[in-house]
Amino acid sequence: MSRFWKIALIVLAVIVVGAVGFRLLHKPGAEDGAQAQQGGQEKGKGQGKDGQDKDTPVPVTVEPVVKQDVPVYLTALGTVQALNTVTINPQISGQMLSINFKEGQEVKKGDLLAQIDPRPFQAAYDQAEAKQQMDEAQLATAQSTLKRNDALVAKGYVAQLDMDTFRNNVANLTASVAADRAAVRSAKVNLDYTRILSPIDGVAGIRNVDPGNVVTTTSQIVTLTQIHPIYVTFNLPEQNLDMVRKASGGDDPLDVLALDRTDAHTIADDGQLNVVDNQIDTTTGTFKLRSVFQNTKGDLWPGQFVNVRLKVRTVNGGLVIPAQAVQRGPDGDYVYLVQPQEQTVKMNPVKVAGEVGDSHVMIGSGLALNDQVVTEGQFRLKPGSKVKALKPGEVPAAPTAAEVDQAKKRTQQGGGRRGG
Repeated sequence: MSRFWKIALIVLAVIVVGAVGFRLLHKPGAEDGAQAQQGGQEKGKGQGKDGQDKDTPVPVTVEPVVKQDVPVYLTALGTVQALNTVTINPQISGQMLSINFKEGQEVKKGDLLAQIDPRPFQAAYDQAEAKQQMDEAQLATAQSTLKRNDALVAKGYVAQLDMDTFRNNVANLTASVAADRAAVRSAKVNLDYTRILSPIDGVAGIRNVDPGNVVTTTSQIVTLTQIHPIYVTFNLPEQNLDMVRKASGGDDPLDVLALDRTDAHTIADDGQLNVVDNQIDTTTGTFKLRSVFQNTKGDLWPGQFVNVRLKVRTVNGGLVIPAQAVQRGPDGDYVYLVQPQEQTVKMNPVKVAGEVGDSHVMIGSGLALNDQVVTEGQFRLKPGSKVKALKPGEVPAAPTAAEVDQAKKRTQQGGGRRGG
């Protein structure tokens, strides 16, 4: 190839490269895109990171801090226990004639539970009575003889030795009559034992014998449990001992509530603290308490697990807000507090002192009476956001046509900015 053609090819390559570079530097729409991006940034100065105009208030539900008397509770898991549990055993041996209760039935003290064949014991009782009557007749004869001969001793008709015999005979028969009376009482007790009576008011369990069975003193007929009233026992950490002892030092017993395992509803609210155990369990670091519930409707049942709330005191004039207003952050609990003049919010640290029912909490510090806190819509807020305060249950008014058009324009501008 000649030198001329080499130079021509080099010049042609330079021209092509220059043309391509010029084309890239002057791409159609690049300048417009840069201008649009600059304009979007200027317009974005009035919008937040989420694309929302900073000047547009965020609708939120707001409630004031209120003051009320707040009961302070200690909570624990409790176990329901029968006030009395009695296993019914026969006190004599014999054939069971009848069972006079139904399983699960509530029985009263003195009700007939079962009947053992009384005939052998009736015969023994009759024999004891007959023996007593015979010895009483002999005693009467001996006493008459002694009295009659005592008048003849002075006249010498009866020897003194015979009088001693008469006196000893009366003493022996007197002792026999006393023993007979004891035997009659014993026979009467055994006869009464053929009627097995309920010793308490309670609920009958599942019976273990049937009519016709021969029972002994080791046979278990049924177990009765007294549930009116009833106990609920529970444990508390040892650090609460001083609080409980001081609270229970007054004349009125402390109130106790029993709730279901989910705290969804109250099972019984008439409980009172009955006793605090006299020692701390060293293995668990807890102490035992026992409360008494009247349980008139039978809502509490032996062996049942319940959540227990022990009322130790009442805070007069506590500051209360809805629990949903409290948010948890890396530095602790906080609420969004509405600044009434600017209609903006700020993150306000708070200290929760305790629960108030299922939906509210008591604030120990961080808020004052009538402060307005946000209870719904917090996820759209950040410090300094403008808000439109709504009452609970209130909904924001529908946007006007102008507001809708303005929102559409902001959306289109935002789309153009992303497209560039």
